[in-house]
Amino acid sequence: MEPQAEARTLGESAPRPSGASGSPTPDQEERTEVGAPLAATPADALGDSTNADGLWGLPVEHAERRPECSRCSRPQKVCLCPYLPVRPLQISTHLYIIQHPAEESKVLRTVPLLAACLPPGRCTVKVGRRFSEERDVELSTVCRDSGTLILYPGAEATNLEEFILDSPVYPSTIILIDGTWSQAKDIFYKNSLFRLPKQVQLKTSVCSQYVIRMQPTNRCLSTLECAAVALSILEKNNCIQETLLRPLQALCSFQLQHGAQIRLSKEYLLKNGLYPKPMPKNKRKLRKMELLMNSVKI
Repeated sequence: MEPQAEARTLGESAPRPSGASGSPTPDQEERTEVGAPLAATPADALGDSTNADGLWGLPVEHAERRPECSRCSRPQKVCLCPYLPVRPLQISTHLYIIQHPAEESKVLRTVPLLAACLPPGRCTVKVGRRFSEERDVELSTVCRDSGTLILYPGAEATNLEEFILDSPVYPSTIILIDGTWSQAKDIFYKNSLFRLPKQVQLKTSVCSQYVIRMQPTNRCLSTLECAAVALSILEKNNCIQETLLRPLQALCSFQLQHGAQIRLSKEYLLKNGLYPKPMPKNKRKLRKMELLMNSVKI
């Protein structure tokens, strides 16, 4: 079993590495010069050692991080605040976002845009993979509240619109899991806390507009899109969905204009024979043996 990860709030997140807005900067690879001598003479070795000792005294230059907008958490040059509502949306529902640690450093994550559209007291972000009742008292209290729902699809999930029609207690809080589908599945099934609230799902014809990241199907929505649809239903206000999707549309448009490509869903690629099929196990073993034999020098 993995040790429990300490849950962090969004304000305590680790700083993200600087890089281009479209994609992270690749690590530089060490390369040897062609024609370099295989071995140095003792004199050369002594000179290299002396030069190396001198390098330790040089000051370390820290890479300057690009200034970020305090509201949308985007670099100031590509700030999306013009697409955010002038004032935070007034809602009565409280959002709890459970964010996988790997998602915290993604350049194109949508949670900061969602939080920027809502009042500070209505959107709480918890970062972590494992949560316990003893360590996360606040989250435990939220999960045990009869007015709390968790948005996660599955056989046991009820359609959100149908649930609120029959529920004796109108929902006041909704929990969303932020991460890839495999990360969200891991968080949901390995934390017993998240099976305490009523499980609901969205049945909507809306297709994802988050086209710069691949989804399993066109009906799989990003965290921001799920929140937009759910809040529109719970607050009974369709304008909320339109307002929340505006910065996401601007983000995708900007990325596509600067070299990003539309990421079609895996479902579409499989149907059209464009997604690479996994190699059978026996063929993978043969391929490994071939590579091994080719690497052996006779």
